Amino acid sequence: MYHLSEGLAQATSGLRNINNHLEVNPNAKIVVVSHALGVDFMMKGAKDVNGNKYEDLVEQLVQRGVQFDVCEITLRNRKLARDQFISYSTFVPSGVAEITRLQQKDGFAYLKP
Repeated sequence: MYHLSEGLAQATSGLRNINNHLEVNPNAKIVVVSHALGVDFMMKGAKDVNGNKYEDLVEQLVQRGVQFDVCEITLRNRKLARDQFISYSTFVPSGVAEITRLQQKDGFAYLKP
């Protein structure tokens, strides 16, 4: 499980780390949990510093089995709507609660780029 909460620069690093992770372990089950500023890369039209659309990067990872969770508390607190996010978004009630659930119930390892 990759935890993203710090904005676009962290998302860029995290997506690169996930690609590297899947290169050596293509069968890994990876879930990205985002909250706070970490949801910004999942918004429609978001681009990295080189002008690459995050949606394209996310799509490539979704095709490899990666799941992308977005925190609904963040949406509420930042007055964002689900329709502002790319179609690959899975919404969870709380990002931090989902992190805990994945670690405790499902045995996921925790990674924060």
